[in-house]
Amino acid sequence: MTKLPSSLQKLINELSKLPGIGPKTAQRLAFYLLKQDGIEIGNLAGAIAQVKQGIVFCSICHNMVETDPCSTCTDPKRDQSIICVVEEPLDAQALDKSGQYNGVFHILGGVLNPLEGIGPESLQVESLLQRIRELENEKVKEIIIATNPSLEGETTAMHLSKIIKAQSPAIKITRIARGLPMGGDLEYADDITLMRALDGRREY
Repeated sequence: MTKLPSSLQKLINELSKLPGIGPKTAQRLAFYLLKQDGIEIGNLAGAIAQVKQGIVFCSICHNMVETDPCSTCTDPKRDQSIICVVEEPLDAQALDKSGQYNGVFHILGGVLNPLEGIGPESLQVESLLQRIRELENEKVKEIIIATNPSLEGETTAMHLSKIIKAQSPAIKITRIARGLPMGGDLEYADDITLMRALDGRREY
């Protein structure tokens, strides 16, 4: 049986460790890279090295940035009294892109998942509570919990709501609405989605 060169097999193995990349896709990517010239490969390697060296985490919101604190946390035009709690940096980016949110963010770095050993101590939960305590004098009006509508996301939202209320009962805690997506069909929606859509209905 013909074996691939060890250097190529090593590249395939490394690529297959990336999320969403299976062995076949890793093979296709490796062979694609093999056909590129040295300049292209050098640019890719340089970009990978630079992203590791040039990215830091904001000491306030824990977003991935190039300067600490980040431009969102220090922007005087942002409403510092509203903190939107999300799982990952890409979630904050998606909400910001909508143009409908002008508060600040707090990145948890994941969700609670006891089966995988991820508890509150593995996430940026304590730093959120500390942040609320420090901003108490400036009156944090609202905490928006925007974790994903998964079992882990719902568990995390409930946990956050409970501990924030215990520490700061005057703060308003909200959860982003969930329901039917634009263009979605009722007949194909699952029971949970339909239940959330009915719960979140409003006067028209």
